[in-house]
Amino acid sequence: MARALDGIRIIDFSKALAGPYCTMLLADMGAEVIKIEMPGSGDDSRGWGPPFIDGESAYFLSINRNKKSITLNLKDNKAKEIALKLIGKADIVLESNRPGVMTKLGLDYEAVKKINPGIIYCSISGFGQTGPYSKRPGFDQVIQGYGGIMGLTGEKGGDPLKVGIAVTDIATGMFAATGILTALYHRERTGQGQHVDASMLDGQVSWLTYQAGRYLASGNVPQRIGSAHPLIVPYQDFEASDGFINIAAGNDNLWKKFCEVAGLSDIANDPNFATNPKRVENRDEVVAIIRKKIKTKTMQEWLDILNDAGVPCGPIYTVDQIFKDPQVLAREMLVEVDHPKCGKIQVTGSPIKFSETPAEITTHPPLLGEHNSSILQELGFSEEDITRLKEDKVI
Repeated sequence: MARALDGIRIIDFSKALAGPYCTMLLADMGAEVIKIEMPGSGDDSRGWGPPFIDGESAYFLSINRNKKSITLNLKDNKAKEIALKLIGKADIVLESNRPGVMTKLGLDYEAVKKINPGIIYCSISGFGQTGPYSKRPGFDQVIQGYGGIMGLTGEKGGDPLKVGIAVTDIATGMFAATGILTALYHRERTGQGQHVDASMLDGQVSWLTYQAGRYLASGNVPQRIGSAHPLIVPYQDFEASDGFINIAAGNDNLWKKFCEVAGLSDIANDPNFATNPKRVENRDEVVAIIRKKIKTKTMQEWLDILNDAGVPCGPIYTVDQIFKDPQVLAREMLVEVDHPKCGKIQVTGSPIKFSETPAEITTHPPLLGEHNSSILQELGFSEEDITRLKEDKVI
């Protein structure tokens, strides 16, 4: 079945997480992604572990399906010539180097658009291509602090905490994919390519949304309050007799339903708790009452009671539990792929579902340089040429 981005070619100079996550999303939608890697070592994430599966990093395997790999030593002029030939036949270039690196290599947007004026060239970086911090390296740990996420995350009065996954990388990959697809649509209408600048810091500042709105409207700095919501009560985790659940009574009707089925009818219309603003004002008191009640039953008992009543709730899963959940499995968010070294591996599925052009996982995460010969032959290189390039350590 046809996929939405069939026929679109991406030359991917990125590594680690943000860029590879972006190109994985686009590859699932049908784009041909040619991953440029350093001979011998490849993408940094190939070495991140354990765990490894027959020498292949589980980290790398998780974000590089549906791609091809070619190794090029970009410090060599012959390798640059090969890269430029690939770019000349491409629709998109993605890179995630510190600003200035691609210019030194002669592979920056200004150089590339001379040979391919319609190219969409996306640069992912920690702080963006402009501004006083542009040359600084960007890592998720650092950007979660800069972007305010850690300042908002953690228990009341406790230390700042980072989110348990690299949200700045993943968000930037998603924003970059959105930017690339928007630029593709613009090119379809006008024929004009452009440079897309995706910054990890920009992405995190944009994620502040209502927390930024609260500060900008009032001048009051939002504080850490654990899993609770600053503007809605009850909207947080609660401990049952055998584990934790989330309860999200997001409006006053849901509050009344919750109180009815939880055996708390006596406080449903209490003037101190009857409306959300009053519950926020009296947060500590009402949360203490709810905590005491939730501890009287098991997780599953509460989930059954609340789901039957239509009160939003759910378990707080560990990663192993996620991949046993029937909804996750029904949505094909766990997929099995054949790998030439590792045998059958499992990866997460595509999060975007299409009615007419479904995303697919068709090929395994590539071995380092797995597609050297096929890609170079497509560019007109003979077997003898390829052997010579290997001997000269160009590939």
